[in-house]
Amino acid sequence: MSAAGPTTPAPARPGWRTVLANLRQRKVLAMVLLGFSSGIPIYLVGNTLGFWMRENGIELSTIGFLSWVGLAYSLKFLWAPLVDKTDAPLFGRWLGRRRGWMLLAQLVVAAALVGMVLIQPREDVFAVAGIGIDRLLVFGALALAVAFASATQDIVIDAWRIESASSNEQQGLLTSSSTLGYRGALLVTDALILIMAAHIGWSLSYLWMAALMGVGVIAVMIAREPDASRVPGGVATTLWTPRGLFDAIVGPFIAFFVQHGRFALVMLLAICLYRMPDFVMGPMANPFYADLGIDKETVGAVRGSVGLFATIVGIAAAGLSAVRFGFMPTLLAGAVLGPGSNLAFAYLALHGSDTGVFTAAMMIDNFCSGYAGVALIGYMSSLTSLGYTATQYALLSSFYALAGKVLKGFSGVWVEQLAVGRTLLEGYALFFTGTALIGIPAIVLCIVLWRRPPVPPSARDGAAA
Repeated sequence: MSAAGPTTPAPARPGWRTVLANLRQRKVLAMVLLGFSSGIPIYLVGNTLGFWMRENGIELSTIGFLSWVGLAYSLKFLWAPLVDKTDAPLFGRWLGRRRGWMLLAQLVVAAALVGMVLIQPREDVFAVAGIGIDRLLVFGALALAVAFASATQDIVIDAWRIESASSNEQQGLLTSSSTLGYRGALLVTDALILIMAAHIGWSLSYLWMAALMGVGVIAVMIAREPDASRVPGGVATTLWTPRGLFDAIVGPFIAFFVQHGRFALVMLLAICLYRMPDFVMGPMANPFYADLGIDKETVGAVRGSVGLFATIVGIAAAGLSAVRFGFMPTLLAGAVLGPGSNLAFAYLALHGSDTGVFTAAMMIDNFCSGYAGVALIGYMSSLTSLGYTATQYALLSSFYALAGKVLKGFSGVWVEQLAVGRTLLEGYALFFTGTALIGIPAIVLCIVLWRRPPVPPSARDGAAA
């Protein structure tokens, strides 16, 4: 438009009546419940599972290796096109493509959790038809089934959220609603379940978590199938042509490298290394508490109170920092705070099971993790190109976790090796210090990216052309 040409008035900001009208829609309630359903499984096959296994006498190395089931969340983009373009077996024709896959995934998660309770994490062999079967092998396969079905549920819930929103404002509301439900589920599976396990045992606690997947089933019945997923043919069919496959798989990478040039590899490496200290340390956190002698009730109470408060403060601080100082200073601060918080665990390992020190360490860790997580999400969101926003973000969010989730499988072995000739707690202290040092390369790369010349808007827009 020329300076003398007509101008388009800025759209009016939605008033309170519009906000309240959106809140009253059934899709908002469904989104909260779906977010809760999405958050239930992730810790049950992750950090919380490590606590259960360690109390059953499972070796740290085995706990670390079993954490590899979480790779399903980082590899979900591999089967996302199949879920996106085909109907679910059994339920697809009845409920539609999105809701059918949701229900199937939720039922598989619940069934696999029940199977884990029946098998139990023990190092022995049980017989089926006269054939000896390793119990932990079956237990690990069931945990993998939970992770795979949970990742599939996440794919479909994201698609349903995007297709169900009728405006940008409603998309923001649905995203917030999903986050609210998701964080509520993490509170249940990371804190409340430890208190439950101290009173009724791990088996009954996991059965209750399987029952809570019924919240997702209720959400499926409340939700309506988006119109976009009902339309056959159209643009979606081009995915299965050679050009369509090339554009879907290779196109986002080409656009990314065209837009960011020689800094593209630096960005990818920084993203890959940014949260690695947290991922590598993760599987050993709950076994560490068990070996330290801190009871489950204390861990759950601290996580659900001061830990939750510190997380919220960290998230808010990162958001304010991004608005006031920009993405890069916030990203650099998160690169320092994230791995630096691991040193609090090293101090705790040397200090012993003091509730006050444990509470302080949890506050530091939750604040720093909340800050670093928001910093990285904001930065990755800023890197996407027009026309490839959803695809590039999905790939970046999978890429940032992949290396860390591969390496965290060896965390138990490293603790055991560092404890040779020392006490186990001294081995933990060295391990946590080492995970903090892993964060130094990310700090250096963030400084390099901060000094990078800004990308002109024309180059950003042209990358997707």
